[in-house]
Amino acid sequence: MVGVWPDNRHQAAVLRLLRDGGPSSRAELVEAVGLSRSKLGLEIDRLVERGLVEAVGPAASRGGRRSSVVRIATTTRFLGIDIGASTLDLAVVDGEMRMISRLTEQTDLRRGPAKVLAQALELVNKLRADTGTTRFAGAGVGVPGPVSFREGVPVSPPFMPGWHRFPVRETIATELACPVLVDNDVNIMALGEMHAGIARSFDDFLFVKIGAGIGCGIVVGGQVYRGATGSAGDIGHTSVDPHGPVCVCGNTGCLEAFFGGAALSRDALAAAQSGRSPQLAERLAEVGTVTSVDVARAAAEGDPYSIGMVRDGARRVGQVLAGLVSFFNPGLVVVGGGVAGIGHALLAEIRGVVYRSSPPLATGDMPIALSEMGDEAGLVGAARLISDHILTP
Repeated sequence: MVGVWPDNRHQAAVLRLLRDGGPSSRAELVEAVGLSRSKLGLEIDRLVERGLVEAVGPAASRGGRRSSVVRIATTTRFLGIDIGASTLDLAVVDGEMRMISRLTEQTDLRRGPAKVLAQALELVNKLRADTGTTRFAGAGVGVPGPVSFREGVPVSPPFMPGWHRFPVRETIATELACPVLVDNDVNIMALGEMHAGIARSFDDFLFVKIGAGIGCGIVVGGQVYRGATGSAGDIGHTSVDPHGPVCVCGNTGCLEAFFGGAALSRDALAAAQSGRSPQLAERLAEVGTVTSVDVARAAAEGDPYSIGMVRDGARRVGQVLAGLVSFFNPGLVVVGGGVAGIGHALLAEIRGVVYRSSPPLATGDMPIALSEMGDEAGLVGAARLISDHILTP
């Protein structure tokens, strides 16, 4: 993109409509934006001159003079970076948020931010070469911990030593020479679901990520709600049992200490070593370790102990969610993240607890569903995050 900042709210509205809805005729845009045909035509011409919008061809006749179809420039490129507990996921998307190229690589956040971000930037260079991209309009970044959104820095992330207040946004923006925004990973996943997932038609919903950590993205009126300091939705550190295990945050009995990815791996290893789960014991003997993925597989195959672990963890998630549903009254709850791969056994238990424990008025028409986007939610959401910022006057 030659110039990325729209000059006024009408240009911003046109760009967002073309991003979200694809190519449109000038007549359709007139109706959506609310300007006269001549005034909107002038704004679109300015966007074309600046390389932000391009003509496609004539629109179908609606009687009278035929309108022309325009679209957001096909050269537009956004970058999504989703930093996970053990993986780096990056993707280049076009102006309509369609994925062009993607790379995934294993990482270890304990190596520290400088090394992990250097690894991410190496992947960016590979994506640039793969796609022929010389310049990004902007980049969105998700990290698995609390983030000061205004400053673009992680704040005391529990399992990310050395990341506290590291200038993630500044580091990446300097290297890429483009605008960058950094947010908590569950917030960008919620944005991804809102843009291209099952939450497309919902303005008020919760996105619950169950992975290495547990978090909740809160969308209110079509906007992510981050709270006063950016820590809204950190449900993984809600205490569900004062006599429970010690959490990585230092507190006792947190939800995450019972049912995050690390907790499931811990309990799976104990079950395998003690023989309480023959299937997990067999897996341990084969590969020398067991993970939450093994628990999911064993539960799907009918292993009673694994099914019990899933149900117990899902019940605790449901208890926390029931309070959120009663308080917030969302139109939808979406469950995603790595542990959500356990699937319908997990979902059934969460649904049962929430529907039994929350008021009928709050849950009567509220679906609770698994994410259909999987690990693409964070990448699309990261791109959507920065495009929302850029496509604002």
